[in-house]
Amino acid sequence: MSCATPWRVDPDDPRAPTVEVWEQLTPEQRREVVDSLPSDFPLDEASPPEGDPHWHPVTRARTTLDRWFRRAGRRVYVSGNLAVYYPGERVFSPDVIAVVDVEVHERDRWVVLDGGKGLDFALEVIVRGKRRKDLQRNVEWFARLGIPEYFVYDRKRGSLRGFRLPSSAAKVYEPLIPQRGHYASRVLGLDLVVEDGRLRFYAGDAAIPDTDELIDKLGALVDAAEQRAQELELRLDEEARAREEEARAREEEARAREEEARAREEAEHRLADALAELERLRRERGGA
Repeated sequence: MSCATPWRVDPDDPRAPTVEVWEQLTPEQRREVVDSLPSDFPLDEASPPEGDPHWHPVTRARTTLDRWFRRAGRRVYVSGNLAVYYPGERVFSPDVIAVVDVEVHERDRWVVLDGGKGLDFALEVIVRGKRRKDLQRNVEWFARLGIPEYFVYDRKRGSLRGFRLPSSAAKVYEPLIPQRGHYASRVLGLDLVVEDGRLRFYAGDAAIPDTDELIDKLGALVDAAEQRAQELELRLDEEARAREEEARAREEEARAREEEARAREEAEHRLADALAELERLRRERGGA
């Protein structure tokens, strides 16, 4: 780097520089600042581990959304538990995030000033964690940061709440009102639903299958294909046996005809011999 960076990251309270400081940095200095921001975050910002009950819905949501947007050809970066840095703000890490119209590739952190935009969607999953943090502090904080949509799924209670900024200039969320249990996300173009206690995503009236369901469906298809293959093999074996039996029957019929022809020929020979013998005896008797 050509000169000292006028910004140092505090390891006890890592923050991205303010917009004013960022604008004064050279591209090289900006890169150094971004690289110096830790990809992990302080323990006071991290919720205590909540095990599989938390991990499963978070992973399902991330993989379902990522797969959906990739197949749809939409440039939506989906991640989660990723250090997020807004200008001058303390680091935070929602369970699931989505940023629309950006390059989709692996990242260690999301730095708003470096990425060119903030989060468009955030989702938190509550199991035994800090309900006050997710349902009060984050609602106020994320609105102030300008995150257009924020959802909170409470797995233990089987409930879902959604919030949206009414305009790009708004700094206070409006709660979303579900329609037949569906919370519409304008950012995702999908609905969020709690169904049988599980968080699901819907495209119109159709539920988007998650990885487990796709695996089960694929397994069922494989089982069905194997069953069809076994049935085909059995049918081919039966047809082959039928052809073999038919061939044997034809061979036996041919042998029977040959034996009948030989028997008829032998009978004719014997009859001819008998007639000849009879004629000989008659001649002998007549001569006597």
